Order: sequence, then C-alpha cells, then structure tokens
Amino acid sequence: MTDNERLAELLFPHITKTPADYEEMYPLRNLSEGAKVTRFAPSPTGYMHIGNMFSCLIDRLAAATPDSVFYLRIEDTDKKREVHDAIDKIIEGLSAFGIAPTEGITGKETEKGAYGPYKQSHRKDIYQCFAKDLVLKGYAYPCFCTEEELSSLRENQEKEGANPGYYGKYAACRNLTADEQEEKIKAGIPYTVRLRSDGDENKKIIVEDQIKGKIEMPENVQDLVLLKTDGIPTYHFAHAVDDHLMRTTHVVRGDEWISSLPLHIQLFKLLGYKPPKFAHISPIMKLDDGNKRKLSKRKDPEASVSFYVEQGFPADGVIEYLMTLANSNFEDWRKANPTADKYSFPFSFKKMSSSGALFDILKLNDICKNVISLMSAQEVYDNTVSWAKEFDSELYELFTADPSYAKTILNIDRETPKPRKDIISWSDVKGYVSYFYDSLYNNEASLPENINAEDAKAVIDAYKNVFAETDDKDTWFGKIKELCEPLGFTPNVKEYKKNPEAFKGHVGDVSTVIRVAVTGRTNTPDLHAILASLGKERVFARLDEFKSKI
Repeated sequence: MTDNERLAELLFPHITKTPADYEEMYPLRNLSEGAKVTRFAPSPTGYMHIGNMFSCLIDRLAAATPDSVFYLRIEDTDKKREVHDAIDKIIEGLSAFGIAPTEGITGKETEKGAYGPYKQSHRKDIYQCFAKDLVLKGYAYPCFCTEEELSSLRENQEKEGANPGYYGKYAACRNLTADEQEEKIKAGIPYTVRLRSDGDENKKIIVEDQIKGKIEMPENVQDLVLLKTDGIPTYHFAHAVDDHLMRTTHVVRGDEWISSLPLHIQLFKLLGYKPPKFAHISPIMKLDDGNKRKLSKRKDPEASVSFYVEQGFPADGVIEYLMTLANSNFEDWRKANPTADKYSFPFSFKKMSSSGALFDILKLNDICKNVISLMSAQEVYDNTVSWAKEFDSELYELFTADPSYAKTILNIDRETPKPRKDIISWSDVKGYVSYFYDSLYNNEASLPENINAEDAKAVIDAYKNVFAETDDKDTWFGKIKELCEPLGFTPNVKEYKKNPEAFKGHVGDVSTVIRVAVTGRTNTPDLHAILASLGKERVFARLDEFKSKI
C-alpha cells in the first residue's frame, strides 16, 4: 500500500464508493445540440435579494429550450448562518414570480429529479468520496493547524510583506511525512483536508466568460480547505463536485466570484472534469445623488424580493422588467410580440451588460401598468384577492362579499383597444375602486377653478331630473349635452374654444361637475359605467351631499 493509499484509508475508512460509481449513478444527460443545464444554487442564509432573482431568471432564460434543464440546488453547508425558514422563502419567492425549476428542491424536505440529493447537506459522503480520490492522487492532504497557528501565520506574512494565505513555505502541514500524518490522525487531532495546489503564479488561466468575454488570471497557488474539520465541504469544493455530477453546462453567478475562478478551474482539472461555461453577472445598480452604487439590503427596500410581494407588483411585470435589464432588445421584442410567452424571447448572454444594469423604479411601474392593463377583469380580481387575503383584509372582505360587483368595476374601460393604465400594483386597487364602496368613499374634492358653486348646484339639480339607470352610453351623453345650453354651457367644445367668453363652460365641464360630485375625482374611467354601477340611490345621495358642501 502506498503512502497516499494508507492516508486515504486513515482519513476516509467509511468511504467505499469511488468516483466511477457516482459517474455511473449520474450519467450524462441526453441533451440535444444547444440544450443547456443551468442551476440556481442559493444558500439558505437570508432573504431573497432581487439580485438572486435576477440571476435565477437568467438561469431560466438560458434553459428555455424544451429539453434544457434548470434545477434548484440548496447549498446549505454553512449551518451556523442558516436561517430556519430560508428554504421555504426561496421556494415561495420563485413560485410567486412564476419561475419553476425543471428539477431539484420542491420543498423543505421534497425534491424531484434523478441527479439528487439536491441539498448539499445530504451529499456529505459524495464529497468525501471525491476528497478521498484527491488524497489518493496526491492532490489533497490533512492540515492540523489550529486557528491560533493560522492567525500567527497571517501576522508573520503581514510583517514580511508576503501575500496572505496557506501556500508554499507557509503551508506547514503540506510536507508532513506519512508517519507524522498517521500519528496525528490516530491521536485524534482535528484536521481539515486541503488542496495540494499545483498552480504557478507566473502562469495564467484563460476563461471565455459568456458575459465578460476573455478573462485572464494567475493560477491558484493557495492550498485552500476542501473539507472542514466536521467533514463538510467548503463551497468551492462542493460546487465543483455537484456541477459535474449534475451535468451542469452553464454556471450563472455574481461577478464577485470571478476572483475564485483560478481555484475553481484548478479543482475541475484535478478532479479530471471539464469545467462548465461561466457567466458572471454584474450587480444591479442604483443612482444615488447622481452616483451609481449597488442595490443595498440595508438602504433599499426594493432590494428584497419580499418588497415586490408585499406591495403587490404583478409577478409578470417584475419578471418582464428584469428581462429588460437582461437584454436591452427585450422591449422591442415585446412590442412586436405583445401576447407571446416571455420565455420564447431569444435570450442571449452576449447581449447582457458587462458593467451592471441600472434599477429604475419608474420603468418598473410603467411595465407593471401595461401588464395589468392587458389582463382580464377576472385576472385582476383573482390577483387582487390573492394579495389582499394576506396584506389587506378590508379589501379582501369587500371583494369576496360580492365578486360580481368587484369584477364589474374592474372591467370598466378594460378589454378595449386602449385600456386604461391606472393600476401599478395590487396595493393600488383599493384606492382605484374606493369610490365604489361606501365604507371607503370620502369625497374631499373641490370644484375646478373655472366652475363656481352656483353653476355646479344648477348642474346637479338639472342632472337629477334627467337621470335614468337604464340609459345606454349614447343616450346618457345626449342628455348631458341637452343640459348645457339652458345652464349657459355649450355642448360643442370647439365652439367654446373659439369664443370662451360667450359661455360658462362646455359639455366636459358639465360632466366634470357630476364626476367630482359622485367620485371625488376629476379623472376616472368611463363615467357612464361608473354611474350605472353605483345605481340611482347612491348617485343621488352623493350628488346631494356634494351640493350641500359647496
């Protein structure tokens, strides 16, 4: 038995499988040409950031072809920082925005797919198998250094002006003899398993990043930790093993990981595997006093995915906005394909910004307005009720008490060639419909400056005499026009503009008096439909109340 074989058995006596066994267990996927395998692999250590969602969306877009695969893997090896409900929040976040992985984690204790377990904490033996193989090949060794010794090492390197880290002459355990290693292991001294780097800082790795283009960096020379003292892998080692066995073709991640590329490329090489293609995304930026900065979890509520859920932004609106950040040509594509499935968009890594997209809440609002304007009244009702059930009990009770009435309201000026765009989010709906419900209605409006109180009272009295619930829109408007001349207004707007001194106002001013009196607003959807929905009793009550105030 060689020294390496003896060491491998001392370190991993319980590991009987070999990498070849796992190669057989997780065979190459049957993919057509051009198909991709991507993964969203968050750590359950906090809430979902919009940057996480953006990265996840890129994974989903890249794997849009029918036989591509997009899977969810949970990288939960850092148990000290794990938040107990974070996995649920991740899954809820993806579900809320309609991003459904092909395979992987589906719940806290559930998953689907043939390449699992998809939770790293359940893959300990797999990592140790590959670590054992690296020890057998001489590419890994046990390190018995304590935290105090490592801290002392860093201090000495600072004094010497040397690069920090565990490498070369500073790697105290790298050249222990087999007997010394065996003695320490049998003595029960805690150890990590480190990479025995074969890198040369005078040589470079070259990576053709899918977004950044050509990246050149010095090779890794650090003997970094692969397995911690508890046998759990570091992120670096676990992701290399998992991305190979799960047959990942493209790794999409934040560009803060670029500095780790030399190590990751080295790990794939020493493991004997071809690395996946990498796509490093720049962070989403924000303008702050004219300067660009990263969206901040601490400063910016819009940094959290929960912000969009709580405010009730439509899921499709948020995703479509993020798609404009992903590829600038998405907007033109959407204009040309207004009803197409968004995932049929021909996404390209090459068209992503290499410097970071700028977050624009106003643009998000515009996109959300448009998305909601194209929904049916039933869709708006369903989404509003779903949101209000959790975030606005009063609105929920009003809508569910009379769904037909609520949908009638929502259908005013909807499903037309030019639908109104008043609603940005489900939290806007309450204000939008408030004058339809007596419990929400509170008319604090005042008359437009060009109409005096006496004329307004005359309009109200005259309108009450001709009001009929059964009038269609043309009949109703005809009656409004007939009211004009006896009251000193003109039914012809053009005539008023030619000779404004001859009239108190025009037909639009007459309808504005009615609109303000009944709704408390100068701008609403179709007034005839509003009056018909409210009914004579409520219309008259509001007309009288407003008349008494002016």
